[in-house]
Amino acid sequence: MEKRDGKGKGWGYEKRKVCRLCVDKVKEIDYKDVGRLRKFISDRGKIMPRRVNRNCTKHQRMVAKAIKRARNIALLPFCET
Repeated sequence: MEKRDGKGKGWGYEKRKVCRLCVDKVKEIDYKDVGRLRKFISDRGKIMPRRVNRNCTKHQRMVAKAIKRARNIALLPFCET
């Protein structure tokens, strides 16, 4: 944790974001695991960005690819209205 240098509003300490998938030591993300993939989709059906999910770059790419594959074989909807 680092304290801000006084520039801006100075909200105090920043909490370091840690990738949930790195903590769980996930090697591969399966497109058939719909329960896990739903955590990374908004209520509108959009893939949530990295800064919201707190994923690292590598895992965010894997999540996006798995979601797109699951959508193509109709395991996940393209959009929810």
